[in-house]
Amino acid sequence: MARYDAVDERFGHQIPEPFRNTVLHHHDWRESLFFIMHPTDQLGDVFILTLANFPARNEMDSLQLGRWGSTPLLARHARHVNGDHDDWNVGPVNIEILEPRKKVRLRVDGDNYSKNVVPLAMDITYTARVQPYQLRRGTMKAGHEVVWDQSHMFQSGWYDGTVTHKGETRKIEKWWGQRDHSWGIRTHYRCPMWMWLAIHVPEGMLAVWCWELPNGARIYTDGCLSPSDGGEPISVREFRHDLTWLDDTQKPVSYERFGESVHGLAGRVTFVLENGRAIDVEAHGRWAQRYDAFNPGKPNALGGGLNEMMVTTSDGQRGTAIYEVTGAWHHKYFPLPRGERLPPDGVTPGENQRA
Repeated sequence: MARYDAVDERFGHQIPEPFRNTVLHHHDWRESLFFIMHPTDQLGDVFILTLANFPARNEMDSLQLGRWGSTPLLARHARHVNGDHDDWNVGPVNIEILEPRKKVRLRVDGDNYSKNVVPLAMDITYTARVQPYQLRRGTMKAGHEVVWDQSHMFQSGWYDGTVTHKGETRKIEKWWGQRDHSWGIRTHYRCPMWMWLAIHVPEGMLAVWCWELPNGARIYTDGCLSPSDGGEPISVREFRHDLTWLDDTQKPVSYERFGESVHGLAGRVTFVLENGRAIDVEAHGRWAQRYDAFNPGKPNALGGGLNEMMVTTSDGQRGTAIYEVTGAWHHKYFPLPRGERLPPDGVTPGENQRA
C-alpha cells in the first residue's frame, strides 16, 4: 500500500506516486550529499562528510572520512527513515541548507557522543565560490541490468569553521573544496572504472566525471570549468587522462588486485572546453581516503579511492584538488579484476575477460 507523507503536501512530485517512491524500486537507489575540504596551497588534512537516503532500504546514513595528519578517519552513522527523509539528522550529524545553491552548514556533535562514534566533531559552513554545474544524466548497464543511472551536481566552495579530534580543536579558514548532490542508482562495486576530479585554482573549478569499461572504452564524460567570477560554467568537450599509481618512494607501481603497494598518484590530464580552449593539468599527491579500507581484501571492495593533489595548469595556475580513481577492473588502473557481473556483459571476470 502506498504511503502519503508530510512531504506529499508540497509540490515537487516527478512521477505519479507518493514522494517516497522512486521511478524504479532498486536496492542501490540513493540521493546523496558529499562535502570534501582541504587546504588551498599545500597537502594537509582532508575532511569528508556525506549524507545519503536509500528509499528502498528505508535508511539514511552519513559517513565521516578523510585524514587528520596521518590518522585516517572512518565512521558510519545510520537511522531508519519512515517518510521523514527531509530531516537531515543522522545520529551526531546535522546538515542544513542555509541558502540554496550558496551556503550549507555542517555539524557533527562531539559533545554527546564518544570519540569512537565521532572521530571528528565539526561546525563548518560551506560557501559557494562558483556556480553549480549540473551534469547530464548518465546510465550504464551490464547486460540487461542497470548498474548506474543518475543525475549529479557539483560546485566548488570555501569551508570555514572548527574541527575537533581527540580533544584538539583546529580552526579552518577559507579551505577549498567541493560539494555535490546526486540521485539515482549507483551499484559501486560493479563499475569497472570511474574518475572524478575536482580541481581548484584561482580561475575557478575544473571538474569532470568519466566512466570507462575494462578495455578503456569510454561510457560517459561530462564536466566543466566553472569560473570564480560567477560566470556561467563552460562544459568539457573532451577529456584525456594519463595517471600513474605511486609507491612509497614516489616511483610508478601497478595497483595489482588490492593496491597494497600504492601510496599516491601522479600524472597529466587534459580538458578541452566547448569553446575550444585546452588546459593541461599536472598533478601529484597521496591518499586522502582508500576505499579498500571499507572491506579490505574482499572481491567486492572497490579499488582506488580519493587522492589529495597539488596541481599546476598549462597556463601557470597552481592549486589543490581531489582526484578519485576507483572501480573494479580497468586495463590501466585496476589490471586484476575484483568485481562481479561487471559491464558490459554482466559476467564475472574470468568467465569472459575482454580487456
